[in-house]
Amino acid sequence: MVHPIIEDLLWRHSTKKYDATRKISEEDLEVLFEAMRLSASSINSQPWKFVVIESNEAKERMNKTYAHRHQYNQPHVFDSSHIILFAYNPRYSRDNYAQVVDKGIEDGRTKLEDREKAFGVFTFAEVNTDNAGNTSTWTKAQTYLAFGNTLHVLARLRIDSTPLEGIDIELVNKEFEDELDGYQCDVALAIGYRHPEDDFNAKLPKSRLGLNTILVRL
Repeated sequence: MVHPIIEDLLWRHSTKKYDATRKISEEDLEVLFEAMRLSASSINSQPWKFVVIESNEAKERMNKTYAHRHQYNQPHVFDSSHIILFAYNPRYSRDNYAQVVDKGIEDGRTKLEDREKAFGVFTFAEVNTDNAGNTSTWTKAQTYLAFGNTLHVLARLRIDSTPLEGIDIELVNKEFEDELDGYQCDVALAIGYRHPEDDFNAKLPKSRLGLNTILVRL
């Protein structure tokens, strides 16, 4: 199949070695961040926070979180251009959704007189909240929607990426506690440009299960 979207997805892979001399332009970062903001989520809840690690000081802090485990991902901290922490709200509340509703009024999506009516869909959040007020299962799933969207946009921009579930969750959340501000980070993303010689994964053919094994058309 020949199509720009398919070509982009065939191009991307999980980068194993970055070129530390190359940085992402501010222009491309602006496109990326806006695309992340526009990610889809259930009831438009947007229960996420994205912490971008780009300064040397922030990278030193991230580097410290590899003290005990997942050191195979540690080189990405300094070799990649940026690392993004994807965090979710573990206790998403009606007050959180009120911010969404009020922004909808500001943007002209919802009429002011319909404000209370707009909370009708919040029942979906309530059914995904346990007796202790924990919404993690639901909000983490929404954050992965943003994560997937980000991977696709990066491929369109021809920026390399590496999903990082191999992080020390406890140390990352402790080190960036102030920036996360109550949100929980379970996954990060390294972005930048592959090393022209040392990124072995770039030289391997793309491999996925055949469409007939995963797709059922009725």
